[in-house]
Amino acid sequence: MQNLNKSRILFVDDEPEILRSLERITKKLDAVILTASSGQDALDLINECPVDVIVSDFNMPNMDGNQLLEQVAKISPETVRMVLTGHGDMEMIVNLINNGHIWGFLQKPWDNFDLIIKLQQALQLQQVLAERTLMRRTIDQYQKYHKSSFEGFIGDSVAMQFVYSCIEQSAPSNASVFITGPSGAGKEVAAQAIHHLSKKKNGPFIALNCAAIPSELMESEIFGHIKGAFSGAVSNRDGAASLANGGSLFLDEIGEMDISLQAKLLRFIQTGCFQKVGSGKEEKVDIRFISATNREPQIAIAEHKLREDLFYRLNVISIDLPALNERDNDILKLAEHFLRHFSDIEGKVFAGFSSGAEALIKSYSWPGNVRQLQNIIHSSTVMSEGPLISEKIIAQQLGRQNKQAEPTSNTHKQSDIPSINQHNQNTSVDQGNHSTSSIITLAEVEKQAIEQAIDSCQDNIVKAASELGVSPSTLYRKIQQWQTSPAE
Repeated sequence: MQNLNKSRILFVDDEPEILRSLERITKKLDAVILTASSGQDALDLINECPVDVIVSDFNMPNMDGNQLLEQVAKISPETVRMVLTGHGDMEMIVNLINNGHIWGFLQKPWDNFDLIIKLQQALQLQQVLAERTLMRRTIDQYQKYHKSSFEGFIGDSVAMQFVYSCIEQSAPSNASVFITGPSGAGKEVAAQAIHHLSKKKNGPFIALNCAAIPSELMESEIFGHIKGAFSGAVSNRDGAASLANGGSLFLDEIGEMDISLQAKLLRFIQTGCFQKVGSGKEEKVDIRFISATNREPQIAIAEHKLREDLFYRLNVISIDLPALNERDNDILKLAEHFLRHFSDIEGKVFAGFSSGAEALIKSYSWPGNVRQLQNIIHSSTVMSEGPLISEKIIAQQLGRQNKQAEPTSNTHKQSDIPSINQHNQNTSVDQGNHSTSSIITLAEVEKQAIEQAIDSCQDNIVKAASELGVSPSTLYRKIQQWQTSPAE
């Protein structure tokens, strides 16, 4: 049995004695030696399995060496091509080499040592050609799949390239997709992308936020109701199931749905059939289900907030969206995109961000992810007169947002959030001549929040990540950073 990992050398000659001699001389080479007695036999062999080096006699009946090697160049361009010839053909051989049709030649009668050296050089050349071809294919594949934007997403980080690939691969299927990721990471954008690239793209896309609808109204929102089904049902009403027929139904924050209703949803997903509230008539629809949660699904199942059988029915294909602080240089690209967008909306013109603002945007942890960044850039656009969005403006908007997020808590001091004085680039002392040494950095605030969450969850990293609205990998990465680079 031939070793497919070894290089393959093919000798072609219509004289059996020549082939036997070449086999005997080259048997010590770390290569598989093949022979063919005609050009057609050689082509049949190469079509079955390409060779690395071919050495063909120049003068052969039916198909000469030149004709054979022209065919080889078409079907196996990486094969190094050589001819075996006598003195009378040298002028033609030189022209073939100069025109790139062949790499080299062996002259009859040959020197055994020279033969081995030339074959070794040919094998080395073939490895270079193969590596170059592989590199070219890799670059082509990267250019094909590498995207700086995709179906509503902005960013070209490695994490997002993986997300884009998952969406493209899963979209053409009718299988249910389950999207996980922290709040504000873009789960609905992902769901819309899946729908837009699916076979049901011409059908409706209906989104239902399970966390925003009271539990007593959720069944009606999903399945609809008939007149008189309950107090306030003054007319028949179609629910999301009817409205999404022929398209996609996106169930956002599925873990917030009442556990008893999840059983009805499971049957609906399994059969495609449902009944409107108050009706005994069964309806059937054709729907692609896409669902999402910012919870860790296994924790939600353990806490009896998500039925395990429903999860596995919905989780045929899973897509996990990264937190914004896991997306490398996407943060600033997103900020610039939002600045252009909101500048148009507000009728203003900005040249961009100051260097200090860029540094703050890139260093901030963005616990609210893309949604928080979008809101901050929008408010900064409104509050700034330009021509640059300054570090001071960004810090002010972050401070206001953080203050609004915890209106009943006095546990955070003013120094916990970015302030004007904290981001003054011209002095290390504020106007009251107080040292900035008392200021708590954003990194310290983040570390305190994470440590407090982990402590409150009895060292359960996965649960702490869920409570903080980030992925567990984010916390593990932060902890590893603190351990390898402790604060001085």
